[in-house]
Amino acid sequence: MTKAEAANTPRERYRAQVRAEVKERAWEQIATAGASALSLNAIAKKMGVSGPALYRYFASRDELITELIRDAYRSLADTFRAASEPGPDLAALAHALRGWALADPHRYFLVYGTPIPGYHAPDDTTGIAKEIMGSLLDALPGSDTPPLARAVPFWTRLHGVLSLELAGHFSGMDVDPDQLFEAELKSLI
Repeated sequence: MTKAEAANTPRERYRAQVRAEVKERAWEQIATAGASALSLNAIAKKMGVSGPALYRYFASRDELITELIRDAYRSLADTFRAASEPGPDLAALAHALRGWALADPHRYFLVYGTPIPGYHAPDDTTGIAKEIMGSLLDALPGSDTPPLARAVPFWTRLHGVLSLELAGHFSGMDVDPDQLFEAELKSLI
């Protein structure tokens, strides 16, 4: 039996289905209580199974978090790839980043927010982040300044505005987040 055939067995399909449901429940829990409160036992209870039963699908809470982070990075990399289809463009990437973040702030904060106490990501977790930065580097116009020296300030300033917006820090202020983002983007480009 080939690897592809093994992946199509009823057992493997069921395993993939349960893992997907665990991740879906994890995102619900993160949206309600934050990533630091993520609990496999609470997920198991919601699914109507015992806590130890979930350890057949995820060896630990950290493994689940790592999987969620990888999924989030992959989602953003795919978003960037789609935004770059007509050709690399900084403004298109910036708008894609904002749209991705606004669509699911919890996913954004999982990868770009406050670290989860006690969680240490494996070194390979951020490998896809390099792909994301590569898209940004490809979109930079030519200059005497090294690309990374231009990309990092661009990236950090966009994240600064996005993080403040997503955390609700502009509420009650006479600030339009759309206009602020556009002004910041214009000053960066």
